[in-house]
Amino acid sequence: MITVEDWAEIRRLHRAEGLGIKTIARRLGIARNTVRVALAAHEPPKYHRKPAGSAVDAFEPAIRELLGQFPDMPATVIGERVGWTGSSSVLRARVALLRPLFRGADPADRTTYAAGHIVQCDLWFPAKVIPDGAGAWIAPPVLTMVAAYSRFVMAVMLPSRLSGDLLAGMWQLLAGLGAVPKTLVWDNEAGIGQHKRLTLPARTFAGTLGTRIYQTAARDPEAKGVVERANQYLQTSFMPGRSFTGGVDFNAQLAAWLPRANERKVRATGARPVDLLGADLAAMGALPPVAPTSAPPLRVRLARDYYVRVAGNDYSVDPQVIGRFVDIHPGLDRVMVTCAGQVVADHARSWASWQVITDPAHVAAAAELRTAFKDRCAATRGPVTATDVGLRELSDYDEMFALPVPAPRPNLQVVR
Repeated sequence: MITVEDWAEIRRLHRAEGLGIKTIARRLGIARNTVRVALAAHEPPKYHRKPAGSAVDAFEPAIRELLGQFPDMPATVIGERVGWTGSSSVLRARVALLRPLFRGADPADRTTYAAGHIVQCDLWFPAKVIPDGAGAWIAPPVLTMVAAYSRFVMAVMLPSRLSGDLLAGMWQLLAGLGAVPKTLVWDNEAGIGQHKRLTLPARTFAGTLGTRIYQTAARDPEAKGVVERANQYLQTSFMPGRSFTGGVDFNAQLAAWLPRANERKVRATGARPVDLLGADLAAMGALPPVAPTSAPPLRVRLARDYYVRVAGNDYSVDPQVIGRFVDIHPGLDRVMVTCAGQVVADHARSWASWQVITDPAHVAAAAELRTAFKDRCAATRGPVTATDVGLRELSDYDEMFALPVPAPRPNLQVVR
């Protein structure tokens, strides 16, 4: 069989140099019929070998019959049913080729996004690179939000994935954007809602903003593929070579890097996100005149130990309000406690867990209250002497409560 190199050289000598068939055959040392075949062929020669067949060919009709009834039957079960005793990899390869013929296809249409309509939201969990201040390394969630039309990326690290933190992070990013989209797309995140039933704080948040929170079906990541790709981009382009001193430092570095990320050219749109952001903002709604509440404050009665718990951490409160109801207002950066509208505690939010955050002023106030309480109790009771305590017979109590008089006990004489 003639090689591709000979075929190309024969055609060159004939077309470019004008040589005849005999001359070409003599120069290349090949038969004239070979030259004629090469000149008649407009495509390079290809090597074809008749397939030798496979041992599984004899089992293919039985395999097709089983797949026709049970398209999802595993290859191992099919092998048992048809009596296959050969290599399992050979059978699996043949089943993989035949299964699509019997299982219905699920095509996905190309999605197009209108300006200002959708912002996709998701949580990205980087590696454990954040020190929590208590000697451990943690991986807090990063809230990522992407405008689907312009591909504009927004992100912030949160202390937790609780409902209040998620909604507070969404408001922080939307306030920075300066507009509200028509729809916020989420997956089945528990802090937002599950099975397409939003939590009460999420419904309140959406109502205040005048938008809609849409939850995708379970196990359908393609429904928010824009933000999924953004998470991968953050993992591969932002994280390498960076170190952080805490969550605040992470957010500072991320905020400084995101403008550069939004100036890159996106292949799907052929433009930079910052160039399309104007169209997105023009089609979005305005921010509400009142900031939405991420979560209603938690009201508890302050116990004697004057601490309240927020996301697994205990924060001290002014002991002057022990026994009264206090309202806990957890934020992304601060934890504030109020009593009748007055601030009685204000702490920096801890990124660790199971920590006790104490204000020294609260400890000093508790010591003063404890000393004053002891002095007041001592002054009320006065000195106690032995004559202040009266002694009565037990029979007096029997008469007071009309108890039956017990029978006299007989004298028992011990005989030795």
